[in-house]
Amino acid sequence: MQARSALFDLYGDYLRTRGSRAPVAALVRLLAPLDIAAPAVRTAVSRMVRQGWLHPLRLAAGPGYLLTPKAARRLDEAAARVYRTGRGGWDGRFDLVLIRDAPLARRDAERLAFLGYGPLSDQVWVAPRASDELETVLHEAGTGYERFSASHTAGSAGAAEIVGKAWDLGRIGESYRQFEAELRPVVKAVTGRSTDEEAYAARFRLVHAWRSFLFHDPQLPASLLPAGWPGIRAAVFFDKHAARLRPAADRYVERCLHDKGRFLP
Repeated sequence: MQARSALFDLYGDYLRTRGSRAPVAALVRLLAPLDIAAPAVRTAVSRMVRQGWLHPLRLAAGPGYLLTPKAARRLDEAAARVYRTGRGGWDGRFDLVLIRDAPLARRDAERLAFLGYGPLSDQVWVAPRASDELETVLHEAGTGYERFSASHTAGSAGAAEIVGKAWDLGRIGESYRQFEAELRPVVKAVTGRSTDEEAYAARFRLVHAWRSFLFHDPQLPASLLPAGWPGIRAAVFFDKHAARLRPAADRYVERCLHDKGRFLP
């Protein structure tokens, strides 16, 4: 697990509801159970400051870092997708984007994929829901584009064909099976005799692995998914254990945020 990715997870899952800030000493303590060393945390924090995700500030406990508004918006949107809140049904329309210039660079294509868009070709991208961030991403990519709201005139069967071209549902489905197989022993190892730190570490790994689907799965509406979609079972598994481990994980976070005398870097 990379320090920068873990910091995004930490702020999004635990610190966003605790003022979106933390002293650097607490950040080091909170990533130690993930085997991320203090120098890696400090390097990642510096990088996130340069990229506009974190803002340095002085806290009562010492130097710390606050989420920028840009980062707060991104993490709130990611949390809504991770926990699948705030999304209604599908209206049968796709958000269709035509890239006028050269095909997107890999980094920009990955950013579109994170927003839920899939490629029909190098210059045609589609999503089941419009993203408010799309125009910002394409503007920063320096590319011209046209954007349409479109429905498939052939009905649901035609829409499913579009989905099959834009996303490899077979690969995504297999990833959900692997997720459950790999994380089951991690969360099952945490019992009533486990420490809060052990519960926190297991839950962190669970959420980190689940959050990775934001880069691959557009979270299609049920009407566009194949029968027996593995993502449904994986979501039940995730919700169950994320909720079960949350109280102990929260206790550990609170202890790390307020315990000034232990684990100082």
